Amino acid sequence: MRTPSPARQRLLDTATRLFYAEGIRAVGVDRIVTEADVTRATFYRHFPGKDELVRAYIQAWDGRIRAEAAAKMPGLTAVQAVELLVVRLGEEMCGATYRGCPFINAAAEYPDPEHPVSRAITEHRAWLRALFLGLFEAEGLAEPERLAATLMLLRDGAMVGAGLRDPAAVAAELSAAVAQLLGDGKR
Repeated sequence: MRTPSPARQRLLDTATRLFYAEGIRAVGVDRIVTEADVTRATFYRHFPGKDELVRAYIQAWDGRIRAEAAAKMPGLTAVQAVELLVVRLGEEMCGATYRGCPFINAAAEYPDPEHPVSRAITEHRAWLRALFLGLFEAEGLAEPERLAATLMLLRDGAMVGAGLRDPAAVAAELSAAVAQLLGDGKR
């Protein structure tokens, strides 16, 4: 795979910082170009328009999550992997720069399911749900489909809830709910 040009990477890094902190629709191309210290021509050489940059932002965030999972999950049991996920979500939610789930945030700004940004979000969520399903199946838990769907719901609720009230309390509640979910699957 080709290494992205430094200008493209600056554009993506700048967009990631601004989109996550302020919202996608709130940040214009002019600001991204200025803060990335590139010309508009350079922007359009790398991205045909803002929507392509947003799609790249979503795909880059997805890629980081997949890489982290691939690096940290081998050798863990399914229960250990899910517990690691809960700890990781708790750390993220309690971080000083936490502004919610980038996928949920972007989905609110791109509601058309056929839009390329929405499709990138759907691809990430399908991967995450399949990861959960595979873990539950590997552990031999009862009703792995239901458990995976419930874990997605718990994850989504926690990611939103942490922005609305005390994130540490939400992280603790998520941990307790996932422990109960895993216990239910063992019955």
